[in-house]
Amino acid sequence: MSLRQRSAELRLAVIMLTRLPAGRLKDPVPSLAQAAWAFPLVGLIIGAAGWAVLWGAQAAGLGAVLGAILAYGTMARLTGALHLDGLADFADGIGGGRDKARALEIMRDSRIGSYGVLALIFAVALGVSALAQMDPTMALAALLLASVASRLAMLLALTLMPPARGDGLGVLATGGTRGALLPGAALVLALAFWLGAVSFAALVALGLITALVARLALRRIGGQTGDVLGAVQVTGEVAALVVLSGWLGA
Repeated sequence: MSLRQRSAELRLAVIMLTRLPAGRLKDPVPSLAQAAWAFPLVGLIIGAAGWAVLWGAQAAGLGAVLGAILAYGTMARLTGALHLDGLADFADGIGGGRDKARALEIMRDSRIGSYGVLALIFAVALGVSALAQMDPTMALAALLLASVASRLAMLLALTLMPPARGDGLGVLATGGTRGALLPGAALVLALAFWLGAVSFAALVALGLITALVARLALRRIGGQTGDVLGAVQVTGEVAALVVLSGWLGA
């Protein structure tokens, strides 16, 4: 595979998962399944941006809480709140759907219900609280690990879970080989060794919450969708940050 092709795949992943400019892709445009290997690399960009805002805010004397709010908001803005929206839709569908058809119908609805609102409140509150407790210098590795590993979890869900319906991101990104997991896994391991033993506790927490979301999705709707992937990313990232905050406190 040529470097040019890999570059195009990375740019497509950036286009799909963020609002960052990545230029116009030239033919032949890779499929989203081909670009899925780069999802964890996109997490590296998002995590680094969040840390830069966190560090800058605290260096400017804005305080830990305000810095954490700005950092989390920056990461949400860079992704267009794509994953947070997926979490809200997933919570509404699982909470309000009587059966698979109704759950999928609710998840398609652009309006957010009570379950979605509660899920967003808990996720954002936990994420901001965890960031606010971290020493800014240690938060870099924590944010990078959580952001990269949670997007590797998305890729794992794509690889192991069948699509729950015949359209959407969950179908478009399905079809890659398990070898697509290797770059992200290598990056996660490198970040884990940088952080030390605490990182493995964070990865266990991330893995457990990912398994819970996946089990709910399989049982209730029979597979994954773009909303399921969003729920995997947000809940996994928050779980990792909460665990890391206990060891990396300011």
